[in-house]
Amino acid sequence: MVNAMLHQTVGTLQLLGNFGTHYEIRNNSVNLIPRGFKVEVELSKRGIYSSWEGKLGVIRASASQASVVDPVLAPSNNVTHEPRTKSNETALILIRHGESLWNEKNLFTGCVDVPLTKKGVEEAIEAGRRISNIPVDMIFTSALIRAQMTAMLAMTQHRRKKVPIIMHNESEQAKAWSQIYSEETIKQSIPVIAAWQLNERMYGELQGLNKQETADRFGKEKVHEWRRSYDIPPPDGESLEMCAQRAVAYFKDNIEPQLQSGKSVMIAAHGNSLRSIIMYLDQLTSQEVISLELSTGIPMLYIFKEDNFIRRGSPVAPTETGVYAYTRGLAQYRQKLDEMLH
Repeated sequence: MVNAMLHQTVGTLQLLGNFGTHYEIRNNSVNLIPRGFKVEVELSKRGIYSSWEGKLGVIRASASQASVVDPVLAPSNNVTHEPRTKSNETALILIRHGESLWNEKNLFTGCVDVPLTKKGVEEAIEAGRRISNIPVDMIFTSALIRAQMTAMLAMTQHRRKKVPIIMHNESEQAKAWSQIYSEETIKQSIPVIAAWQLNERMYGELQGLNKQETADRFGKEKVHEWRRSYDIPPPDGESLEMCAQRAVAYFKDNIEPQLQSGKSVMIAAHGNSLRSIIMYLDQLTSQEVISLELSTGIPMLYIFKEDNFIRRGSPVAPTETGVYAYTRGLAQYRQKLDEMLH
């Protein structure tokens, strides 16, 4: 029985009978074995307030405190009906993709879809080791393969060993054909949402050009202006400001509500789309963000607590216990992993 909904609705979760689930985020949805009674949970920008009768118990959440599925026992992305614990903090992990083939060749890449190099694969795997003890309930990536490869490879190192699954919603047939019919498999899966809004800045007529040759042709100052100014785009391309408008809007509408509802999220994306999000998280000025540099394959950790983002830097290594003692929640998560896996 749904009791109430707060603020603007951005998604719907339906629990259909015995573990059957339908999950939607904007235009993304997953259909999982509809049967029995139906329960709907409305997701809002500021949180969730919902309850139901029966064996499922009650979930309540708000911007300041959220009740969530224990991330070790059962992830909140694919809702299961195991013991629930209260938490008022969640983790946000940002990872810039590993080195791509065009990074290696010093070409402007932008929205051209090129894969990782061997070094990029290794960077993604190392990033996974660094976050292997941090909870991940949902993954968001860009629509570009280098970001998706980075996310998938990183998750191969996570100690929880859940499987990231890309959600295909491009057609009704794609949704139907990618439906999961095993309750146990659902519990051991993490949904991956690919969104073009998280794509790299579109470099227009510079895409595919060698960076050094472009500087020689147009002048170093002009190319530097295109690359590092906030509001000046290259020919037929995007400025950082234009990239930020789409990336931050997507983050506010689709990712932040997940954090508010108690889910821990990983975003694998690109230098400029992540700089844009960090500008929002850290409340940077346009002058501060243009000097922000992000290394490939290095995760950045934030804690979302009481409607605030607390920057924690990059985890050093999975064996560094101090890294995961930033908060009680992360320390407890790691302790549960240790108890479960040993």
